[in-house]
Amino acid sequence: MRVASTLSYDVPGPAEVAFQVAVAGPVTSEALTVTLDGAPVPVTAVDRAHLVRVGRGRLVVAYTADLADRREPPPPPSGHDRLVALRPSRYCPSDRLAGFATGRFGSLGGADAVRAVAEYVHRHVAYTPGASGPTTDAADTLLAGEGVCRDYAHLVAALCRAVGVPARVAAVYAPGLDPMDFHLVVETVLDGAWWVWDATRLAPRGSLARIATGRDAADVAFATVLAGTLDPVGQEITATTGADLPADGHTSLVALPG
Repeated sequence: MRVASTLSYDVPGPAEVAFQVAVAGPVTSEALTVTLDGAPVPVTAVDRAHLVRVGRGRLVVAYTADLADRREPPPPPSGHDRLVALRPSRYCPSDRLAGFATGRFGSLGGADAVRAVAEYVHRHVAYTPGASGPTTDAADTLLAGEGVCRDYAHLVAALCRAVGVPARVAAVYAPGLDPMDFHLVVETVLDGAWWVWDATRLAPRGSLARIATGRDAADVAFATVLAGTLDPVGQEITATTGADLPADGHTSLVALPG
């Protein structure tokens, strides 16, 4: 698999930004370049994120990677992982959705509960670009009945947590996604392992490439402005594979590598 992303911004003044665009799994090659008005910008790596400090100008972040043929499933969840994945978070207020989730899914357990949650969100949320904003959380999406991939993921994660299933989100590159973009999916703990779910059903889960993992979009955003402002002017994402994309009915247990 080969993935690439190019992000362009106008920066009106001094700014500090954290980018998360590098894949988390093993790669055979990768390159990240950051320029301001064509001149190289120093980059500080923080885990898999990359921190840059820039002044005024046109900022361009470009990343490419070729993924290894063999990619391992994620490590089993630790006790700390389970605890964090059960707590409410900024965009997944599972405590506010407990009554709804218990009434609709509380009689189910394990994988059956997660399948029912994902099916409900798939059927009751309309994929509508521009319908949500940076402050939209899972409760807002449940009421509005529309959103984009991050809204689907937040709602699935929040409802799963509300019925006692640990859930987290993962930012991914998604071959087959149309239109191509960064994508957000959910991982839940079942039988001591992480399994991935995508209520949008817009890309086969077997081809996804992990970028970052966290409680919600606040942890895995591809660009987080820490100081100053950025004005987006362009974005191009690609994710391709030399093989046919796997079939996916979105009900089986599939692991997201990395």
